Amino acid sequence: MFLILLASLIGAALLPFVARLIGRGAGLVISLLPFGLLAAFLSLAPIVERGWVRGEGRNWAPWLGADITLRLDGFSFLFCLLITGIGGLVTIYAGGYLTNKSRTDRARFFSYILLFMTAMLGTVLAENLLVLVLFWEATSIFSFLLIGFDGRSARARRAALMSLQVTALGGLALLAAVIMIGHALGSYSMAEAIDRRRDLMASGWGDAVVICILIAAFTKSAQFPFHFWLPNAMQAPTPASAFLHSATMVKLGIYLLARFEPVIGVTGWGRSLLVTVACITMLLAAIQALRAENFKSALAYSTIASLGILVMLVGLDGPAASVAMIGFLLAHALYKAALFFCAGSVLHATGLYSLRAMGGLARFLPLTALACLGASLSMAGIPPFMGFISKEFLFQAQLESSWELAPLSIAVMVNAVMVGVAGVVTMRPFFLNRGKITEIRHGETFSLVAPPLVLALAGLTISLDPEWITRIALRPAVAAVYGRAVEVDIAVWHGVTPMLLLSAVVIATGALIVRFWGPIHLRLRRARRIDAMAIEPIWEESLRGLTGASRALTERLQHGDLRRYLAMVIGGVALLVGWSVIAAGALPRLPAAEPLRIGEAIVVLVGLASAFMAARARTLLAAMIATGLSGFAIAISFMAHGAPDLALTQFTVEALLVVLLTALLLAVPLAAPATRAPAMRGRDALIATALAGLLCLGILDMAVGEHVSAASSFFGRMSYVAARGHNVVNVILVDFRGFDTLGETMVIAVAAVLAGSLLAARGGDAPVAGPPPVHFSLAVTGRWIAGLLLFASLVILWRGHDQPGGGFVGGLVAALSFALIALAYGVDKAERTLRLSPLTLVSIGMACTLLSGLPGMASGQPFLTHLWWEPEGWLPKLGTTMIFDLGVYLVVLGAMLSFHFGLQREATR
Repeated sequence: MFLILLASLIGAALLPFVARLIGRGAGLVISLLPFGLLAAFLSLAPIVERGWVRGEGRNWAPWLGADITLRLDGFSFLFCLLITGIGGLVTIYAGGYLTNKSRTDRARFFSYILLFMTAMLGTVLAENLLVLVLFWEATSIFSFLLIGFDGRSARARRAALMSLQVTALGGLALLAAVIMIGHALGSYSMAEAIDRRRDLMASGWGDAVVICILIAAFTKSAQFPFHFWLPNAMQAPTPASAFLHSATMVKLGIYLLARFEPVIGVTGWGRSLLVTVACITMLLAAIQALRAENFKSALAYSTIASLGILVMLVGLDGPAASVAMIGFLLAHALYKAALFFCAGSVLHATGLYSLRAMGGLARFLPLTALACLGASLSMAGIPPFMGFISKEFLFQAQLESSWELAPLSIAVMVNAVMVGVAGVVTMRPFFLNRGKITEIRHGETFSLVAPPLVLALAGLTISLDPEWITRIALRPAVAAVYGRAVEVDIAVWHGVTPMLLLSAVVIATGALIVRFWGPIHLRLRRARRIDAMAIEPIWEESLRGLTGASRALTERLQHGDLRRYLAMVIGGVALLVGWSVIAAGALPRLPAAEPLRIGEAIVVLVGLASAFMAARARTLLAAMIATGLSGFAIAISFMAHGAPDLALTQFTVEALLVVLLTALLLAVPLAAPATRAPAMRGRDALIATALAGLLCLGILDMAVGEHVSAASSFFGRMSYVAARGHNVVNVILVDFRGFDTLGETMVIAVAAVLAGSLLAARGGDAPVAGPPPVHFSLAVTGRWIAGLLLFASLVILWRGHDQPGGGFVGGLVAALSFALIALAYGVDKAERTLRLSPLTLVSIGMACTLLSGLPGMASGQPFLTHLWWEPEGWLPKLGTTMIFDLGVYLVVLGAMLSFHFGLQREATR
């Protein structure tokens, strides 16, 4: 399963480039990936057929309980077949549907749709709940990208943002549920959470977990009150609508509910809430489906109603409910995806959206009309199609459940409306009003016709010959959901039963709706009360209120006064430290007086004098020199007290700061009038003095006695044993706390991207002056000094694991080298010497840091566990930690140069 997911991810990354080269026939070629994955899953069918469960796991972060664990049982297997099978048909259809798009746009669409398919597979295969959340959120992101595929359309952008906002809310709720499960049970295993559901309820977190899971499922599956986002999502290209919003993504909520149905059932209110919400959703969706004028909107509202039926089936008790849920899930995926394909073909051929404007298309699109007819018959529940059998399962589950007639009555009415919608979306576009459309813009092609025909034929074939699909998919899926084997009897004729009579009532009522659709539609369109019940305006008004409140709070907090920011931060830290000292109930201890050392005294006096000069400086140049002297004094103190790594970093930072400020001096005045009143200066001095005094007392207290903690003792002992390094500081950064360093490196990378973007935007198209005049000595020696610094940076990088140095300090020194070239000869010369842009260096560096953790994971150890090779003889030891350090080196180098080059360009404009 890991190989299948990896193949899907690699294919999603590479095949769009193939699409760009091939052109219009790309859909057929790209469909080989999902169909290949389908074949791979079918090869696992014997395992699922026997009722077994296949699991695979890799260590990720075991101390957090996070393992990449995958699980394939009957339920996830059915989803995998739908995802890959319909995904293959979607890529074929998209190849014909997107002919009016450029090759770049087609490649982008294929990339999104294949990445979405990978995220879907990861979600249904994930056994670890943290992994499930990761893939769950990925489906929301790729859905957002697909809905907003036409970025020039304001409606598409609005629909994409709405879908992301709603589903992201559900994602946060799911994350909260997973965290509570891990806290309560000490495990993030889905199977363990279900098996220990009574322990979860007894922990006090059970009800909160169920509420969060319900919110996550309702947002994903468009249940009341979150149902409004799905019709808006029809702004997506039709192939995406067929895949995301009918067959796969919207059913993730159903998947989550079915998985956690045993947990929901333990509560006294969970099932009742599911059935109640489902009934409300079904009624609202049925009314809106009758009001819809748009072809895709009518299908969208009928999809919401179908999802409500599935949620209701999860809430019902008994084995018949599980059988009905699985059967209806399969039937709906087949006929609804086919109908969306047919809708897309109609829109592609005519450019029309309104059902009222269509008619007589059967003579222009005969095969599309045939496919739409077959899919509609299945949706309407007409025998012998699979939709008829699934509706019989539905009514049987309701009759055998402990519920009374209210849900059954609602289900009958809603299914009658679905029959009416199926009839309307077939008869009006294709068979009625024959003279309404006289010509079309695009005829039928293989790519547009084959996918809906295959799905419509599948809905018929499964009902007539169900043995194979029942054996390998349906029966194992029901067993996985219900918890034990249940007989699944798919047959068109079961005799005259109550379910058959209810189906007849549904079909007859639906036929009446088709006959009188016009009056019903117009009456509902004019009903203002229905508009008043809409949730979408309430959601948008709430977002506007939240945005307004956020703006007001931001204006109050982000006022733009740097001095006030610093006063709040420093004053807050001073109060916190003072409160901590008072709360501890003990005064700081003072170390014993030691003999005065002349050298240290001189360093301290220079540092104090420099700090005082910086505070009193009237020019930027004087402040820069004084601050640099103070920093060098601190670096010498680090060196004198056994911290060479800190000293080396401090020296480099101070030198680099001088170079950066020198670039600024070219653009800003050296002197400026005072901006602080005497009262403000006194307040600032008081805050700074208070903080300095408290920090001084804290440092003096720490200096009393020997403070060797268990952590420092551990790192000292295990530095070489566990990480093959003698430099404890570097070993901690790249081995013991490598994940923290990775996060900090990402922060630097993001800062570099933002700095590069902002400085580039500020530069505009203004002409750039040549390199500024520099001193003769710098012009002559700049290359030599820069070369020595670059060589020194590589030495510092190489030796960092055993001696003072490392990737961070090495990157700073390398940045100082190229910054010196830019200052002496201009930014263009520095960029030609560098040969790569700073942001490219950042990208390569991030790739190195991430890839360095994969070998350890491949060997079965946690991510970022470094591997070492220590050959005999004179060869040096080598390890993946060098790749990690190299990545940090490149990120720091690229980030600093992104700042410096941008600042120097600004200064020379």
